[in-house]
Amino acid sequence: MQFAILGSAESWYFKDLERAASAMDHQITALPFSSISATVGQQGQRMAAGQQSLHQFDAVLVRTMPPGSLEQVVFRMDVLDSLSRQGIPVINPPAAIEAAVDKYRALSRLQESGLQVPRTFVCQTLDEAMEAFDELGEDVVIKPIFGGEGRGISRLADRDLAMHAFKLLLQLKAVVYLQQFIPHHGYDIRVLVIGDQLLAIRRCSENDWRTNIGRGGRAEPVSSLDPALAELARRAVASVGALVAGVDILPGRDGTYYLLEVNGVPGWKALAHSLDVDVASLMLDLLAGQVAAASWS
Repeated sequence: MQFAILGSAESWYFKDLERAASAMDHQITALPFSSISATVGQQGQRMAAGQQSLHQFDAVLVRTMPPGSLEQVVFRMDVLDSLSRQGIPVINPPAAIEAAVDKYRALSRLQESGLQVPRTFVCQTLDEAMEAFDELGEDVVIKPIFGGEGRGISRLADRDLAMHAFKLLLQLKAVVYLQQFIPHHGYDIRVLVIGDQLLAIRRCSENDWRTNIGRGGRAEPVSSLDPALAELARRAVASVGALVAGVDILPGRDGTYYLLEVNGVPGWKALAHSLDVDVASLMLDLLAGQVAAASWS
């Protein structure tokens, strides 16, 4: 089968997929989002990336979600939606990517599904931000609505610093997204969901309240995932409609499992190394399965 990988040919993830594909009789091609174009006319629709028609591929895997203007991002999602409606499997589905990439929308979906999330305020004025800071006990985490891997995340437990940070965000025309800080045990659980399969690691950090691997955290294998955590992960992924996702679960010191995030374009480098699992092959198996399911429908 031929799969388009929307991402960089130089990334570790594309090279890992390329390795797995060579042993599975699949062909994969890396295509940048910036090269996507579309033609609509009496002869129908044609969508391409550079000189390559996207219709030649059996399925499309979204491996990155690069920044861009509002028009660029909307157009890229429109093309993915058009491909999906024409019967070409797109993983993750465009609606799932849109829900997962937006922290506020994803958090709303998690809460609506009955899952426990940190108490969160999202606002657009300084007065409301300071009121939220007080209400959350003057110990909060601020995050950008878009972004991952711990980028742009800060903990604020000082009123003057909080006011300065909120003012800066508002000057940049950003919204203020702040959550209560959850006291924890120095680790969280990352569950990678690939269709019906669940893989998990414990991300630990003794020197930082953030546990992201890219910020110095270390990965420990979870050989047997607690059924309760597995169910939370499945419900979280279902809440955004994803087929592949990374679910971050934080065990709080109060004994509660908090759902922090559903990542619709998850990495697997640390997880694959920690568990010694060929995640790239599992991803390609999922793509092939989606192609087969589309042909039967």
